[in-house]
Amino acid sequence: MIAKAHSATLNGIEALPIVIEIDLQPWREISMIIVGLADQAVAESKERVRAAIKNSGLSMPKQTIMCNLAPGDIRKQGPWLDLPIACAILACDGVCPISELEGTLILGELGLDGILRPIDGAVSVALMALEKGFKRLILPKANAMEAAVAVGLDVYGVSTLLEAIELLNGSPLIGPVIFDDSPEARLPEYGVDFNDVKGQKHAVRALEIAAAGGHNVLMVGPPGSGKTMLARRLPTILPPLSLEESVAVTRIHSSAGQKAKDGLIWERPFRSPHHSASHAAIVGGGKNPKPGEISMGHFGCLFMDEMPEFDRSVLEALRQPLEDGVVTVARVQNTVTFPAECILIGAMNPCPCGFRGLPEQKCVSTPASCIKYAGKISGPLLDRIDIHIEVPRLKPDELLDKEGGEESSAIRDRVVRARALQGKRLGGSRVNAKMTPREIREMVVLDAECDQFMRQVAARMNISGRVFDRILRVSRTIADLDGSEQVKRNHIAEAVQYRERVVV
Repeated sequence: MIAKAHSATLNGIEALPIVIEIDLQPWREISMIIVGLADQAVAESKERVRAAIKNSGLSMPKQTIMCNLAPGDIRKQGPWLDLPIACAILACDGVCPISELEGTLILGELGLDGILRPIDGAVSVALMALEKGFKRLILPKANAMEAAVAVGLDVYGVSTLLEAIELLNGSPLIGPVIFDDSPEARLPEYGVDFNDVKGQKHAVRALEIAAAGGHNVLMVGPPGSGKTMLARRLPTILPPLSLEESVAVTRIHSSAGQKAKDGLIWERPFRSPHHSASHAAIVGGGKNPKPGEISMGHFGCLFMDEMPEFDRSVLEALRQPLEDGVVTVARVQNTVTFPAECILIGAMNPCPCGFRGLPEQKCVSTPASCIKYAGKISGPLLDRIDIHIEVPRLKPDELLDKEGGEESSAIRDRVVRARALQGKRLGGSRVNAKMTPREIREMVVLDAECDQFMRQVAARMNISGRVFDRILRVSRTIADLDGSEQVKRNHIAEAVQYRERVVV
């Protein structure tokens, strides 16, 4: 008799269904054979499964075990098939009913003592199981809370192989995990606030516009001017994650092996990779493609400090994700797409030494080295950054000011109202930064005064068509923050000042 257990494997952040077939055959020299395009981790499952069954007080069948992983043309990766293989073997040997495996999706990595270890991608697996019509999901207890987001699917968290077998035998002691959707569970704790920022009101205003419209920002200033401090506080003024956004963020982090402490991730991601990070680390990739830093910042922020110090190929690879909101990693065997809809915050010094323009410190950089330093960020990439601001050092009076800036909660309220207007106008959670050229023509209607002003701006600044559209997008966001249905001249004028080049 053949026992079939259902499980899954990950392809990027997507879960693919796998069927595990176990057949007990007359004893041969080899006691267990695994076929079905398994990688090394899956091939080694037979040793972990054998030890886990023995150390759980159960016994392996005294027959040769043939294990087939279907479909045969999909590569199975990772050790998460240990538990379903063990359950199918024991069901085939009569330890638990084979019928209980139907309609149940099982996955988990076994230790030699039979204890289950956490897995990656539990949210993706749960959503796939719900979509495919499974009624029950059995997985390690550490992953149960995040998998419970698939409402309509009974999610059972187990700690050991014995608990899984008891559950398949109908034990009433293990119940399904209930998803916690209370408002208290959604409250993020960032630990920082814009109230900590002294001075820099123009920079705070620019970041408020960036948060409201989803615009990318480049900050230029000397060391110690507060660029990193400002960037780290941007997530605190972004609107709270919706349930759908939280699930999307958790899927990405879970597939990369970074799990929330308790269920879903409700904080806006803030990623700050070092400038020595590789192309694959930023964009995503590897032999078995994993999401990179830009995808880990999905629905949050990607902060690139010392931006010109990043490898040129890494910076140029950002152009397509910033435009399309996705990263496509192509490999010979398959192509994987990762979401990458984040706000890019770049920071750089005004020159290689960092002291250009400071009266109290002499700049030792030559004009040629300054031009070379600024030229490390290409024009096409700069065109995709909507807001360019200069962040000077604070004056002594500002440093000694005991009053902090405006609190993040007050700024966030304005951002939420502005995004609500964009949602009504564009639909869903789309923002002004993602408006298409056609939508710009329809939703940013210029009167005669604004039309003449934009003609003067285009002639004086010699801007490209992409920059022209981005100025209109930013001006639309400023109008939304102002509560104005019509984009006015003062809105455009403020947007134009954020396009002035602040680098050599």
